[in-house]
Amino acid sequence: MSVDGRPDAEAVDARGLTVAVVHGTWHPTIAAGLLAGARRTLREAGATVREYAVPGSFELPVVAHAALEAGADAAVALGVIIRGGTPHFDFVADAATRGLTEVALRTGKPVGFGVLTLDDEQQGLDRAGLPGSKEDKGAEAAAAAIVTALRLREIRAEHPAP
Repeated sequence: MSVDGRPDAEAVDARGLTVAVVHGTWHPTIAAGLLAGARRTLREAGATVREYAVPGSFELPVVAHAALEAGADAAVALGVIIRGGTPHFDFVADAATRGLTEVALRTGKPVGFGVLTLDDEQQGLDRAGLPGSKEDKGAEAAAAAIVTALRLREIRAEHPAP
């Protein structure tokens, strides 16, 4: 795992932003770590948070889309997909990735991507922001969503639609 090249965390003021955190429930220990990191980051930034649990990563795009269409300024998608012995991993990882990209483009609102695609459980434990983890991908996804939402707000203020 490489954390080389990761930018320094940017302190942001997300007061006035509503962020939907859509999180899968597979692999509960890892999923809970991702969710805790996202919650902490959003709370520290002052965002209003709405949480939506879904069964797994495949369901993330449709619920993120609904939350954004209902008025959220950004979404954070958190999920855990661990490779098994069948091609199921590839189908779910591809569907979640493509689906969340499409949601962001269709709504014009950011989706922080916190879906871990892993070869084994240890990789998830290393990235989940748990005690002893090397990374906190839930926090990183939340930070990306709010920074991007603020950038979009700046652009739209500078260039209002006619």
